[in-house]
Formats: sequence, structure tokens, C-alpha cells
Amino acid sequence: MVIGVPKEIKDHEYRVSLTPDGASALHKAGHTIWVEPSAGAGSGFTDDEYRQAGATIASSKAEVFERAGLIVKVKEPLLSECSLFRPGQVLFTYLHLASLPELTKTLLDTKITAIAYETTVARDGSLPMLRPMSEIAGRMSVQVGAHYLEKLQGGRGVLLAGVPGVEPGNVVILGAGVVGASATRIAVGLGAQVTVINLDVDRLRYLDDLYQGRIVTRAVSEAAVEQAVCAADLVIGAVLIPGAKAPRLVSRAMVARMKPGAVVVDVSVDQGGCFETTKATTHSDPVYLVDGVLHYGVANMPGIVPRTSTFALTNATFPYLLRLASEGVDRAIQSDPGFAKGVNLKNGQITCAEVADAHGLPFTPIL
Repeated sequence: MVIGVPKEIKDHEYRVSLTPDGASALHKAGHTIWVEPSAGAGSGFTDDEYRQAGATIASSKAEVFERAGLIVKVKEPLLSECSLFRPGQVLFTYLHLASLPELTKTLLDTKITAIAYETTVARDGSLPMLRPMSEIAGRMSVQVGAHYLEKLQGGRGVLLAGVPGVEPGNVVILGAGVVGASATRIAVGLGAQVTVINLDVDRLRYLDDLYQGRIVTRAVSEAAVEQAVCAADLVIGAVLIPGAKAPRLVSRAMVARMKPGAVVVDVSVDQGGCFETTKATTHSDPVYLVDGVLHYGVANMPGIVPRTSTFALTNATFPYLLRLASEGVDRAIQSDPGFAKGVNLKNGQITCAEVADAHGLPFTPIL
């Protein structure tokens, strides 16, 4: 298999989809790797390291796409990259298509096979390639929120940890999955008051046992969400329905009742966000105000800690990449129904029900 590694071009995206060690393993397995110049520079990998691993450094992004049958990326392609695809190519990356109608339709027209990290399911029912970036984004969400709570950044001027004689900041986390649990860990470690709201009470029971009274847990309801959000200094959106758009748990009316200078970090922005007021932002322009509440909606948060993120991501993606390269798409998904769930598009058809439902388009089962 000929595998292409383009340089990521999303705003301040410094991750790379394949490390030199990964390239070496693929090369030893008999595969050919083409890497765009400087693709790994943001994560600290030089072109020479890829050459020494057996990869070839292409002359341009266009040559990578021209040579490769399998394109492996970190983030979804931008529209400017889509013209480089050709029918029959395979794309392996994070896609989050449920919130991207224009990209979905453009990729359908290319007639490629698009396999999403975030909808691939392991045998135990987990999301193995989504988990590492969710862990990083969850940890970062509290760090980012604490930064924007500073008065200089437009926030309330609240220190999440508090000090003796002054109560700590109030953090509300919507969702108790990987992102929510990771955010909870950091918020509790800082000494904040933490409330976690979730649909699955068993998950809340687990966190309650883990933190032994250091957090408040609440089952999700409109009243519970409104009460908690309106009292919060920092709210973290950590809601996920795999492959589908995130449910809108917080209305514009609730946001209007939040404290002036409160901060929202909506990690579920990749899937459209769980706040009615959420819109995607970039690292270059990360925040905006709605009714005096600061919103952070960067969709590639882990991209600014690329050294950690690239290793964490490729640890999870490489076994699947090696199977794709060695077996091809059809054999790989036939032997693993969970891997088949990662196939979102194939030959101009939508093969992920949640993506089809999000855009009102026909769904074609892959198996």
C-alpha cells in the first residue's frame, strides 16, 4: 500500500498523523510512505527522521495525494484540500461530519472511502481512537477556562482554586464520559467546586465513589442544567453521541442568565456543540461574547500541545492503520464490525447512519 502523510493546515494544528517510528514499522511491513515536507515539524520530527525511517519526502502536498492510495491525517480535510482526492482513495482521519454539511457533500462527490477515528468502536464498545484526544481536550478545558476567567482576558476574575477565606470557583461539567471525567480530574485537583451532570446515573455513581464527596453529581434535566449553569463561573461542554450532532443542553435563555464574565468551554464543538450559543472558533481567534459570557469553541484544542497529542493519537491509530495498509478496507472491516463503524463514506454513499440523519441524506449500510 502507498500511504500519504500530508501536513495539517487547520489553524494552529501542529499534530502529525504518523511518527517516524510508525513510518519505519510500515516500511518494514512492505509499505511505501510519502510525507509532505515539514509535515512533522510542529511535533518535533524532521524530514530527515522520516527519510531515515524509510519514507520519501514529496515535493508538495499535491504529490502526496497523487502518489498515495491511503491518506492518513489528523483532522478533517479543509475544502481547499478536497480537490486533491480521486475516486477510490481511502481517507483515515478525524471527520466529525455530522456538523459539517458542506464538507460531507464535497467528500461524497469525490467518491472516496472516508474512515473516521471517532466512530470506530473497539470490541469492548469503547472508542479507542477518540479516547486519547478526549482525555487531552478534557484536561485542557479546565486549563483554558481558568485562563479566560482572568479579568485581563475578559473573565470574572475568579481563581478556580480560591484561597483561605475565599471560596473557590464553581465549575460545572456537562457530561461524564472521557472528556468530562478528564475535566473533573483537573478541576478537582485545582481545588474548584465541581458539579458533574450526566444522563447515565451509573457513571455519576462511579465518579462519586472515586472522589468521595469532593464533587456534586446531578442527573440531567432541564432544571438541573439551568440551576447549575446559572451559578457557574466555568461551564465545560463534554457531551458526545458518537457520530451524531451533540444535543443542545443549554439554551440561549440560560446563557443570558449566567454570571457576567463566566466562561464556557464547549469541547463538543466538533459535533456542533451542546450550547445553543456555540460556534466554532480557531486558536487565532478563540473566544467571543454572548450576553456577557465568554465562549471558547476551538475544535482542535489538542493541536497546540502537539508533542503529547501526536504520540497519544498515533499510539491508538497505528494498529488500525497497519491493518488498513496490510489488508485493504474491505478485508479489514469484514473481519471487525467495530472498524466497519468507522466507515462514514464509501463510493459516494453515506455509510454512517448518524451522519445521514444529521444531513437528511440517504444511508447505505456498509455490511
